[in-house]
Amino acid sequence: MFWLHMACVKMRWLYMSLVVLGALCLYLSMHNLSLFKEDAFVFKKEHGQFLQLPDIDCRQDPPFLVLLVTSSHEQLFAREAIRKTWGKEKVVSGRRIKTFFLLGTTPRKDASRAVAQESRQHRDVIQKDFVDVYLNLTLKTMMGIEWVHLFCPQAAFVMKTDSDMFVNVRYLTELLLKKNRTSRFVTGFLKMHELPIREKYNKWFVSRHEYPWDKYPPFCSGTAYVFSGDVASRVYNVSDSVPFIKLEDVFVGLCLAKLNIGLEELHSEQTFFPGGLSFSTCRFKKIVACHFIQPQKMLTYWQALESSLGEECPAE
Repeated sequence: MFWLHMACVKMRWLYMSLVVLGALCLYLSMHNLSLFKEDAFVFKKEHGQFLQLPDIDCRQDPPFLVLLVTSSHEQLFAREAIRKTWGKEKVVSGRRIKTFFLLGTTPRKDASRAVAQESRQHRDVIQKDFVDVYLNLTLKTMMGIEWVHLFCPQAAFVMKTDSDMFVNVRYLTELLLKKNRTSRFVTGFLKMHELPIREKYNKWFVSRHEYPWDKYPPFCSGTAYVFSGDVASRVYNVSDSVPFIKLEDVFVGLCLAKLNIGLEELHSEQTFFPGGLSFSTCRFKKIVACHFIQPQKMLTYWQALESSLGEECPAE
């Protein structure tokens, strides 16, 4: 009988413990997971020093569009291809265009010297002293946004894109002029209902410690998105008040949600292609950005588009 009594006592304790645990879980869910919030990673605005800055005075001659291209030390051929193609656009429809490359640092001294020389030659590199790895992509993107905030707030529009993207700067400029938006404007390939990936071996895995919520706010695919110049300062100013996350496009989305800035389509037809697109001159004349374009293809596509200037495309 004694052992039966002890078993009943243990069962009662177990039952009470489960009730308390359930109540605690309910409390945390009702209070927006506040325990996680206290331990959340936070973006440090003043992270790192600028090592390379481009040669531009935005006060003297404000650009209409600044293109910020995330790159890495080993992507020299991609940067050269961009400089010879869409990155060499300087004036479109009377509007000034500037393209810059965003880089971190590497422990390889030869690569560091090569980038420093490249920066001196082209004056189009923005660099800070954080390690240039994929997990620091948010730091790289925020470096570009910080640069706009500090050195080029006069820019009418900013595009953040990647070094394996083909960008039709002329069509983008045309669409932005038609849109005629000057503030609180963000566009790209809209991702409105994305969920965090919890599988540990996935490239985009995010733990519940990093991001405890079950859904991301609306954001634009990080392959290419465009925002009005004022958004850079707005995002920079709130960036240390939202949870830091290594997925840069989601992090920018969190900042925009904090600012109550919604996402907008640039055109009634799709113009951003993060999944890639097969090439034809007529098709690429009516896109803004296409992913998965290697340097040699970028040169080939550009030459084909240049050769077809003035040619009419059949109506679809």
